Amino acid sequence: MHKIAVLGSTGSIGTQALEVAALHRDKIQITALTAHGSSEKLFEQVRTFRPQIAALTGKEVPVPEDLKFCQWYFGPSALEKVAAECDAESVLVSVMGMVGLSAVLSARKQGKKVLLANKEALVAGGQLVMDVCRDENGEKVLLPVDSEHSAIFQCLEGANGNPVEEILLTASGGPFRKWEKQDIMHATLEQALGHPTWNMGRKITVDSASMFNKALEIIEAKWLFDVPENKIHVLVHPQSIVHSAVRFRDGGVIAQMGVPDMRLPILYAMTYPVRMETGAKDLDLSAVAALTFEEADTEKFPSITLAREALRAEGIMCCVLNAANEVAVDAFLKEQIRFGDIYSIVNEVMNKTENRAVKCLDDVLSADQQARKMASGVIEQLLLR
Repeated sequence: MHKIAVLGSTGSIGTQALEVAALHRDKIQITALTAHGSSEKLFEQVRTFRPQIAALTGKEVPVPEDLKFCQWYFGPSALEKVAAECDAESVLVSVMGMVGLSAVLSARKQGKKVLLANKEALVAGGQLVMDVCRDENGEKVLLPVDSEHSAIFQCLEGANGNPVEEILLTASGGPFRKWEKQDIMHATLEQALGHPTWNMGRKITVDSASMFNKALEIIEAKWLFDVPENKIHVLVHPQSIVHSAVRFRDGGVIAQMGVPDMRLPILYAMTYPVRMETGAKDLDLSAVAALTFEEADTEKFPSITLAREALRAEGIMCCVLNAANEVAVDAFLKEQIRFGDIYSIVNEVMNKTENRAVKCLDDVLSADQQARKMASGVIEQLLLR
């Protein structure tokens, strides 16, 4: 019986994690569940899975009488407490935002494996995370959940020590793949939220449209797989069948394919190295009309260039990029700025930031807050024009 805590259980990744866990109740036990503000949904999950600990990181609400069998935590510090105190071998971190970094560090301090579905942890605090997530006696303690990074991880499992030449990180291209640059800059919110392949939350859908999602994944891949940014190649693959691939020094390429369904990478991380039934549809290659690949257009999508610049700069720059993008996307979702302003805001904040080294968690949190404040200031100036 593998004991797993799910942080962010009411979100897209969390709910799918519970869906596949329910298929394997004889192998997987859910011992902790957390949410931010979706209390009613969390209450239903607690009734179903009966964890030992549950938490709401938002405001405190009355706990129904039938749910007082488990320990409850409330407030911003609840996530770290659950990550540290839960009776679990693995902690699935599927929350959004910088709280994910603290949760990862908290889980690792107690020797728990981390199943990572939070971008901010590696993008903003990559070195801090990797310092505590080195393999222990050949055992993996950090397993990626994002479909692209899970695909790369699965490809590397078949490497048998052969030297890696290049990571091939695939991208759907989003809704603006065939648009002209000027049209992209003036895209509406409705157009940006019209992703052709994946059904995701609003923020990550906008990130996919701007390709900031892929920019952040470049940064994550650098840390997860210990490769320089110039060996991470982004390929636009609109069919979303090849989730990523690895090219080896001898020219051979191993790719991981499947229908677009997050249940496979989620369950693979939860049960690694064992593969179990996910309930996902089988991939029928004979029914696939074509698999196409093209270069990512960095002129139309400068987010990729900004990510590479941040990686080369090192220090706090990846954290700054992430924070500025979050603030800019939030403003776009509120229809305060144009779509194209997202890029210019991030670029301006990066240019105005004095870089410095990251030595501890406080360095990351400080840089994050500084970049958010600066991005808000840039937006205020835009609104005055």
